[in-house]
Amino acid sequence: MTPSAHVDGGRLWGRLMDLARFGGGPEGSVDRQALTRTEIAARAELVRWGRALHLEPATDAAANLFLRLPGSEPGLPPVLAGSHADTQPNGGRFDGAYGVVAALEAVNAFRDAGLVPRRAIEVVAWTNEEACRFAPGMTGSTAFASGTLTDAVAEICDADGIRLGDALAEVLAADIGLPRLPLGRPVAAYVEAHIEQGPVLERAGIPIGIVSGIQGTRRYRVRVIGEAAHAGTAERRERRDALMAAIRMVAAIDAAALEPEDVKLTVGLFQVAPNAPSVVPAEVLFSIDLRHPDDAVVARVDARIRAIVEAAASPCTATLRQIQHDPSLEFPPALRDLVAGAAADLGIAHRTLASAAGHDARHLHGVCPTAMIFVPCRAGISHNPAEWAEPADLTAGARVLTETLWRLAMR
Repeated sequence: MTPSAHVDGGRLWGRLMDLARFGGGPEGSVDRQALTRTEIAARAELVRWGRALHLEPATDAAANLFLRLPGSEPGLPPVLAGSHADTQPNGGRFDGAYGVVAALEAVNAFRDAGLVPRRAIEVVAWTNEEACRFAPGMTGSTAFASGTLTDAVAEICDADGIRLGDALAEVLAADIGLPRLPLGRPVAAYVEAHIEQGPVLERAGIPIGIVSGIQGTRRYRVRVIGEAAHAGTAERRERRDALMAAIRMVAAIDAAALEPEDVKLTVGLFQVAPNAPSVVPAEVLFSIDLRHPDDAVVARVDARIRAIVEAAASPCTATLRQIQHDPSLEFPPALRDLVAGAAADLGIAHRTLASAAGHDARHLHGVCPTAMIFVPCRAGISHNPAEWAEPADLTAGARVLTETLWRLAMR
């Protein structure tokens, strides 16, 4: 009997719903932003679950949380599996959380089967994947892969002026009795299970997606500086209206990204100051999120964005700051084949597809063989209270993950 036969779909679902209580709101919403007291409470629950299975909890300088199932050969680098526990401000119950809970279910299955892997397996919840509170995101996986948490990252502030470094300190102070592991330690492999956050698998009626890679991303912050003035007395031709300049930029950038059609461009953050109805806006800050699987296309649109910001700023001034640049990547074929073999041996239908969203797996890809397993989500909706995944699909994903981890841990 393989360990995947011990995966308990009801237990998996129950833990997902229990975790959703931390930050839970109406209509299935979850607000569990990174490094908040709500996430601290969720971390404590994960540690409690891990200890009940005799797993060894630990953390590191980036507040990544690890639950270790020891292997028979302690000197070997471990296999990691997980995702993230933080959510968007009005997110759902499955994004990130599924990868963590599915990994926990996998090691639970090993325990139930009485199996001890050769390599240790560590369930991981990465810090600040979502970037809604501290931008850019994926703080924990970036620090883990690079081996350092830089001073520049620690100085990033949220909307209330709280430093990321101070928020990390609060979380780590709450991790009473948890050993502190080094960043940058050796890892044998990493596997991340996740809802697809797109409609491909659901439309195809296929429960498992084997992720070929992740499309490239660039993220920016644009700040437009004008001059505040009285809405009733300042002449239009004499105004330095930061909002109107920003609107011109956004409209031109949107038009520039329409060709080719599959470029994903989003302006999701827009802040106006002083934000008063009778005052000409003096300052605007907005975000740009640019994505495409072809790095050459991203580079061309990047050049257009920069030219537009410069040309459309007058009579105001504008600065563009790129805060993130992640090229497209392809996960190693050998590990994708291993996942496909696990699914095939379990008789679970699967197909290959690319990830349009970013994930912590992007950063682990640089330091160890990495794979991702997708399961369908209803209508592709994510970052939304309506986010939904069928229990049977979640169980299928956990079974494939369990079999994959067992094969990796026995190498």
